[in-house]
Amino acid sequence: MARMLRWIAVGLLAAATAQATTGDRWTTAWWTSQLALEGQNALPAADLTDATLRQIVRLQGPASRLRVRFSNRFGTAPLRIDGATIARAVDAASPRIDVATLRPLRFGGASAVVIPAGADYWSDPVVLEAAPGSDLAISLHMAQPPSQQTGHPGSRATSYVLHGDHGGDADLAGAKTVDHWFQIAGIEAVAPRTRAIVAFGDSITDGYGVKPNTNARWTDALQRRLRQAPGMGGVAVLNAGIGGNRLLNDGLGPNALARFDHDVIGQPGVSHLIVLEGVNDLGTLTRDAPVPAEAHAALVSRMIDAYRQIVARAHARGIKVIGATIMPYAGSGYYHPDAQNEADRQAVNRWIRTPGNFDAVIDFDAAMRDPADPKRLRKDYDSGDGLHPSVTGYAAMASAVPLALLR
Repeated sequence: MARMLRWIAVGLLAAATAQATTGDRWTTAWWTSQLALEGQNALPAADLTDATLRQIVRLQGPASRLRVRFSNRFGTAPLRIDGATIARAVDAASPRIDVATLRPLRFGGASAVVIPAGADYWSDPVVLEAAPGSDLAISLHMAQPPSQQTGHPGSRATSYVLHGDHGGDADLAGAKTVDHWFQIAGIEAVAPRTRAIVAFGDSITDGYGVKPNTNARWTDALQRRLRQAPGMGGVAVLNAGIGGNRLLNDGLGPNALARFDHDVIGQPGVSHLIVLEGVNDLGTLTRDAPVPAEAHAALVSRMIDAYRQIVARAHARGIKVIGATIMPYAGSGYYHPDAQNEADRQAVNRWIRTPGNFDAVIDFDAAMRDPADPKRLRKDYDSGDGLHPSVTGYAAMASAVPLALLR
């Protein structure tokens, strides 16, 4: 009880002295794109009834003060969060926290909040010094489960669920584990000389094939490069990837144009955008049956128009847009592309490479293709499915990004 009262008192003092001021410059320091969780991606309602959900995230930018963005974006009814805390995690692969850093999160000074259906909600700011690469534990308690869970199934990070209110506990012994994120979207931080880069994409950006808690996505490897580069240590790389995402049509989550304003424009402090989207548009066109040549041409045209929309929207907010070429996928048994699919990919990549369409280009196609068979990924860069890179391939992607483009 004494420990509980102590961290409450410390947290209240931190919250009282951390309120946003006119001169604050907030930047998103961690982000994950949201979708409606259904089927195997959702937790049983019983698991989230009178339960604490502790989730570990890796802060990409520095923070002196921060606030957490909770999400009920796909909820069909208001969501009540009965209490929430944040603390430094002891490590990325366990629910243990450093209780000396524990901070209760408040919402307009209150410990509980009701988030309207379809909305996000920021917590009040708290003082918490955290360096880039720090693992933070966000704990939230819900008496009743969400009507429709909002979250990110491709977290590549373990979350912990335990019945009761355990937000202040140093550990969650006996907790159920699941490798998804639920009802959290971002962390915004105040720190000097910070800004953010959004990586906007599909399962390749989301990190398909990366083992949980290893932080081995290409965006993670790029983040490590930036931390070592002079003058770039305060730049956060925000992963806005969703598995199966397409430019034009919904899949596991909303299509790229539908989610663009929320996932990119809505992030404070963004200076650059890297766009790696399109392989799923190309692949799904003929996944189930061949289509006429006119359908191929129409798809390429519509994809290019979608890129134009993305560039125009980003430029309206002063964001530099970098196009990434679509990597080879001829070895994919899921999409089984033929010569016409490959011609479509080449047509799209020609447009991406053409000066003036994007502000700059990252040529992932050139970096990742097999020199002996350019329609396929290099063997050591291939995870084995002909579509997604291996961990070695993800590292090669990060190495292929010219850091000068991000300055």
